[in-house]
Amino acid sequence: MQETNGRVLDLRSDTVTKPTPAMRQAMAEAEVGDDVYGEDPTVNRLEAMTAELLGKEAALFVASGTMGNLTAVLAHCNRGDEIILGDRCHIFRSEQGGAAALGGVHPMAIRNQPDGTLDLEEIAANIRGDNEHFPVTKLICVENTHNFCGGRVLPLAYMDAVGDLAHQHGLKLHVDGARLWNAAVTLGVSPARLLQNADTASVCLSKGLAAPVGSLVVGDKAFIARARRMRKIAGGGMRQAGILAAAGIVSITEMIERLGDDHANAKALANGLAAIDGIAIDPETVESNLVFFELTREDMTAAQLVHGLAAHDVKLSASGGRRLRAVLNYHITADDVNHVLNAFRTTLAADAVTGGAKVVAYG
Repeated sequence: MQETNGRVLDLRSDTVTKPTPAMRQAMAEAEVGDDVYGEDPTVNRLEAMTAELLGKEAALFVASGTMGNLTAVLAHCNRGDEIILGDRCHIFRSEQGGAAALGGVHPMAIRNQPDGTLDLEEIAANIRGDNEHFPVTKLICVENTHNFCGGRVLPLAYMDAVGDLAHQHGLKLHVDGARLWNAAVTLGVSPARLLQNADTASVCLSKGLAAPVGSLVVGDKAFIARARRMRKIAGGGMRQAGILAAAGIVSITEMIERLGDDHANAKALANGLAAIDGIAIDPETVESNLVFFELTREDMTAAQLVHGLAAHDVKLSASGGRRLRAVLNYHITADDVNHVLNAFRTTLAADAVTGGAKVVAYG
């Protein structure tokens, strides 16, 4: 097997990426001020650049994607209002019910299709009428790319259509765009075009773009003013945050186009896995940097496979049962993919392994 020279190939998530040398230099040299006072010039620059890149009036720098989605929902909705979202979306599954717990916002979860979309007719059927028994529907949320649906990319025509549906009913559309950059690269369109019919979005810098910390929320100026208040109540007011924002500027100027490399490596991994006995995967469903697959060996669990791969310096995530995920990222090369595939072949050719790995909720 090809050696990694002691380097661990971490495919658990693209959140494991470390800042590039250019980011570290930018962080060291960043001009800073107090962001709560609106006086951090580097944060202000990042927000202005991101708003322009995404075709919106304004942006707000937040600590994480979860905080970004939470502040967006709280800025759109009052207590007792309702949001329509997918039953497999990150906001519903993996953000601790923050909109309900902290904002009293009621979720109406409908079924995600295998490609990550929500059926437009089902959305329309779940928009509440004017009835005192019902919460008031205020917001539709979609996720692009869609994590738990296999990193699928929601098409441009769908993004336009769901925005039209929201606006026809007097609702707003929020996009959880933690990996929106990946979707734009896959579709060959600008991020702004992808969000053209959306009112607001949150986008992440610390996944495929490799910044150490941070996400941004975008929308019109009035919305961002409300979101800033929601960020404060969630404890997200930051001071000399320009040190972090400086890395984000490098992310959006240098790291977006290279996401295509991650996508190519993901497709190569998927094609390789499809040829290995004991693995079930349809490579045609791999559209971005996320690779989901099933273990079919009856004498081995997903957690045990993860444990066996770790002996070959490969880290993966198991979600319980037999489903696993690999996430291609800035630190994984085409040669590394070959090592990962060899590690699979070796591990699956062995007798059943013992041990296990922690089951995780994917980020």
